[in-house]
Amino acid sequence: MFSFAAILALGFLLGMRHATDPDHVVAITTIVTKQQGIAKAGVIGALWGLGHTFTIFVVGTIIILFQVTIPPRIGLSMELAVAAMLILLGILNLTGTLRWLQKRFTPSPQLPNTANSANDRSAITPFRGSSLPTEPESVEAKLQPYRFLRAVGSYNILRPLAIGIVHGLAGSAAVALLVMTTIHDPWWAITYLLLFGIGTIAGMMIITAAIAMPFVFTGRRFSGWNRGMAMASGLLSLGFGLFLSYQIGFVDGLFTSHVHWIPQ
Repeated sequence: MFSFAAILALGFLLGMRHATDPDHVVAITTIVTKQQGIAKAGVIGALWGLGHTFTIFVVGTIIILFQVTIPPRIGLSMELAVAAMLILLGILNLTGTLRWLQKRFTPSPQLPNTANSANDRSAITPFRGSSLPTEPESVEAKLQPYRFLRAVGSYNILRPLAIGIVHGLAGSAAVALLVMTTIHDPWWAITYLLLFGIGTIAGMMIITAAIAMPFVFTGRRFSGWNRGMAMASGLLSLGFGLFLSYQIGFVDGLFTSHVHWIPQ
């Protein structure tokens, strides 16, 4: 039992390490350079990890339960989708499209006028000794989750989820095959996948918060430097995506007649 618990713990730790893979860091850097808060960046990292975990869990479960064998061309095509996503993110970042989309689909939060509400309540404040009930929770406290979600924006919620889902395609087969060779009980293997995904979510939260720190603390004083770093992240995403496309298409043979695919 101890050895099996150690395997599950290892799955969580490997999930955190998996979050540091180069393609993951490049993709999340392209997104996080547009954020203006460490908490928001952490939420985006968690959403990216959630989308990534969803794909790995669904695809991995199918592979484990039904003993599915993925053909090499399909496996390489799944990895090519990640390269295409990196190229797209790089182009959108370099052309300023990401910034425009963020402004377009992340409106400024418009909350009810809590000051007026407070004045209205004070106008009907009961006299001493009155038995009128008091509010158990302030309006400000009730609006806090709403305020934070509006600040993040639906666009910033859906985008990392979608990118994480695409990125999960590249590693789902490799993780499932590794689990099948280590844990022979399918349901415990699926539990391992889930813990691996939770570790990935935790790792991405830490990484995105760390990446966002320099941009948050230097946002006002070094806005030009921040813009330069954002452009650099776009170039890195574009260059890395092109490199992966060449590696997958010609070295591994997706675009040739000699296909060579080893899930990694």
